[in-house]
Amino acid sequence: MAIENILVIGAGTMGRQIAMSCALGGYATVLQDISEPALAAARTELESWAASRVAKGKLSQDAVDQALGLLSQTADLDAAARDADLVIEAAVERLDIKEEIFARLGKITAAHAILATNSSTLPSSKVAAASGRPAQVCNMHFFNPALVMKCVEIVRNDQTSDATVAAVTEVAQRLNKQPVLVNKEIPGFIANRMMGAINREALNLAQAGIASIVDIDTTARTALGHPMGPFELMDMVGLDVVDFIAQANYAETGNDADLPHPLIVEKVKEGKLGRKSGEGFYPYN
Repeated sequence: MAIENILVIGAGTMGRQIAMSCALGGYATVLQDISEPALAAARTELESWAASRVAKGKLSQDAVDQALGLLSQTADLDAAARDADLVIEAAVERLDIKEEIFARLGKITAAHAILATNSSTLPSSKVAAASGRPAQVCNMHFFNPALVMKCVEIVRNDQTSDATVAAVTEVAQRLNKQPVLVNKEIPGFIANRMMGAINREALNLAQAGIASIVDIDTTARTALGHPMGPFELMDMVGLDVVDFIAQANYAETGNDADLPHPLIVEKVKEGKLGRKSGEGFYPYN
């Protein structure tokens, strides 16, 4: 099945960038959100981003014009979903809301449509049954910022068909991404599990007074070749998000090792969430 029309649900940071990526890949793309102001803000931000890329010589004006011409937006989910060959859900990380969305999509999208969730914490098996078409459901996890990051984790549930995997893999490749296949659902998938292990060790080292946060980050950059240290990265992602992911993993595993680290819990309680709040492990202007 050839995918031509893509619907992205959710005009937040991830959804709007996924939608723009799809439009740049040549797909007719609709960005849907229940909030008209969110849609307007998304359009303004994407047009500004595109203009900056043209100014820097990273994109041609023709490519930008074509992409923005392929990208439309609406608050009407039913109308947007009817012509979609692929839906990428990037709504809030709440299972009840996602179940409601997938149940609705199962009724209004064409029978051939693939339904993917961008969730980094909830496996698609949680919403597959609600869709009524579990073989056509999977995770298609983009990374923030989605317009920059190359990796896309494609996670199949027990019922995801090979045809579904092949179709979303082809889409990711057309978006100039590097898809990786996760054959079995596991909390955190690949990237978050690896980063979680690094973050936990970095937090433990700092908590024990082995080394300062600055020196731990410096070691990650200069010895391991990481572009950012673990504390810098957690600040960028948002310490509330780090806390949420840990809580979600713990809910799945029941393993105390997956609980949010005390240093993270402390920062979240203080409202020091990283760059977005002006302070996390580092201060920001």
